[in-house]
Amino acid sequence: MANVKQSMEDLLTIDGAMCAALVDSGSGMILGQLGSGVDLEVAAAGNTEVVRAKLKTMKALGLNDAIEDILITLGRQYHILRPIATKEGLFIYLVLDKTKSNLAMSRRKVQEVERELVI
Repeated sequence: MANVKQSMEDLLTIDGAMCAALVDSGSGMILGQLGSGVDLEVAAAGNTEVVRAKLKTMKALGLNDAIEDILITLGRQYHILRPIATKEGLFIYLVLDKTKSNLAMSRRKVQEVERELVI
């Protein structure tokens, strides 16, 4: 079991990790963050809209399912958004340097951190 600070530290041990945050998707506010390279306030607010849009679309389609994670691939970065299964309305946001990271291993580590997070 890990608290928010420990979880952010664990995420930044991932190869290529630039920054990480725990975000409230109701407000777009950051509950914990670590790292640099991205304006996390702006990114958290914007990615909150991504999560909300996907949830709204799933509801409109009648999908009785949950988001495991959302991957955004940019030219130089990966952005991983992973909702917290045990705490509705929160998600982990991780930014990775694409040239230094292994996407499969990174997703697995984010899943592990999400499972261990205690809020």
